[in-house]
Amino acid sequence: MAIPLSEGQALMKLILYSKPGCHLCEGLQEKLEQIRAVAIELEIRDITTRGDWFQTYQYEIPVLYVASPTPRLLPRPSPRATVQQLESLLQKFES
Repeated sequence: MAIPLSEGQALMKLILYSKPGCHLCEGLQEKLEQIRAVAIELEIRDITTRGDWFQTYQYEIPVLYVASPTPRLLPRPSPRATVQQLESLLQKFES
């Protein structure tokens, strides 16, 4: 999923570690897809498809990273966070 860019706006690439049936993951993904103040490209990684991801994140999902240039772990947002609160969080990590 990618949001159209405004002139001069850089694309923020995000990685969301998730798994099928994770309601917290689905809720965060839905909110991220509604963000318009920050241009994002969202990659969803299913932790059940790789053993190393599963071992690392099985008790932590949803886990959100800014992908470039070096992956940076973002603070875990509250499930009650609004779209606007997520936008504010992402704006702090724009490069």
